[in-house]
Amino acid sequence: MDDQPQDPQPARPGTIAAGSCAAKVAEALRLAAPRERSVDDHMFRAGRTSFRLQLFTAPGLRAVAVATQAGDESPSLTNVTELCAASVWEQHCPGQELPPVWIEKQFPGAFDREPDFQLVTFGESERYQVHEPAWCTISTEQIVHLVGGPVAEDRGSGYVPREVEAEPELRFEAIELSRLAQSRPFREECLSGSSGAAPRPRSSKDLPLPRSCCWYHAGDWHRVSDMALTALSRARDEGVKPEDMAGYAVGHAAAAGASEWEREALYSLYCPPSAIQPAGDEPVSEAFINGQHRVQAMRDAGVSQTVVLRLVSPDNPAD
Repeated sequence: MDDQPQDPQPARPGTIAAGSCAAKVAEALRLAAPRERSVDDHMFRAGRTSFRLQLFTAPGLRAVAVATQAGDESPSLTNVTELCAASVWEQHCPGQELPPVWIEKQFPGAFDREPDFQLVTFGESERYQVHEPAWCTISTEQIVHLVGGPVAEDRGSGYVPREVEAEPELRFEAIELSRLAQSRPFREECLSGSSGAAPRPRSSKDLPLPRSCCWYHAGDWHRVSDMALTALSRARDEGVKPEDMAGYAVGHAAAAGASEWEREALYSLYCPPSAIQPAGDEPVSEAFINGQHRVQAMRDAGVSQTVVLRLVSPDNPAD
């Protein structure tokens, strides 16, 4: 599930040994010469990310780009270094055969309290494309020597933090199993013999006995479904929050004498990470996330209804 929010800065897989780093930095410093800060864009954008771009240029010299980014921005410079460097090359240095010397810094995040500037070198490049990044620490003094003048180390006063998107609200609801898409069997011992069609509801005398093939088929999904639907109805009357539904439902089930398997199965329906989540807007045959095996076991048992979790946008509660 995507965009977004804010991961800690990952380990840099391209970080290289100290001796090699010293050589890489020394090689970059051989390009040292006075340059002008020709660009200072506090909100340069490359794809979905943004950063402060300081670009130092001089006639006949390779450009030097210094990118700074706040720790809570996403995607991070580390994750999209190639895209960022290539975008600056194409937009601001289109006439140069090599990409700008690339230096970046991300401000403190949860796991990076004292960040350093990083010189990023690339293993290969083609027109407006760079690949195989590797990171080496470079000091502010070395950067000043490289560009021949002062370099701002902060994010810049023009930084506009991205508006935090509202978290989706959780909503549990009852659904007919016939509305959920047919499972694609993935365990031959349990599912390959299924007909694919939802069986007709049967009387309690005709219900199949639990199977020994797996946990999912080992219990009574009719009882679990009844407990889930009852808990949903009661919770609405009592104003129980969706995030509290797992404990609420299991507590009532335990008080009513539910078995350990039934409590586990009920918990799986109301625990958000494992709940069955319809993934589409179609009224029939909705695709769903999680629960392929549970849904098939319910169908095999003749269950007609279950409980699913929907993520509802606060801006569109009618979804």
